[in-house]
Amino acid sequence: MKGTLLQLVFATAIFALGVWSGKSSNTQAAGKGEGRVFELRTYTAGDGKLESLHSRFRQHTTKLFEKHGMTNIGYWQPTDAPLAQNTLIYLLAYPNRDAAKNAWDAFRNDPDWKKVLQESETNGKLAAKVESVFLEPTDYSPLK
Repeated sequence: MKGTLLQLVFATAIFALGVWSGKSSNTQAAGKGEGRVFELRTYTAGDGKLESLHSRFRQHTTKLFEKHGMTNIGYWQPTDAPLAQNTLIYLLAYPNRDAAKNAWDAFRNDPDWKKVLQESETNGKLAAKVESVFLEPTDYSPLK
């Protein structure tokens, strides 16, 4: 429940940020699965691995996302315990759900990503848990 509420709060804040930054798309048919979609991802880092996870995103992952057509909207770390010690939350955008699937397939198969993943996890996996929620703007959202 706490994680779901946190995701909802972040999603709302991100949508507002998207409007502010001009990243909205006026071609979306809201509620029909056509057009721009967002993916809210929450990573729970393994014990003592959060800084390494941030480093991997900072140095490699965000650039590889862009390479494969994913739009980096924002990245956050909660400020309150216990989530502040082990949680990374971020939001990506895609032209549509098919584009998201294709982008993730290409990302996972990218030799550069495979190398970064292997090198960053020589002492164990950085993410103990990954949650993904796809979102589309409602018909009354400024992002429609």
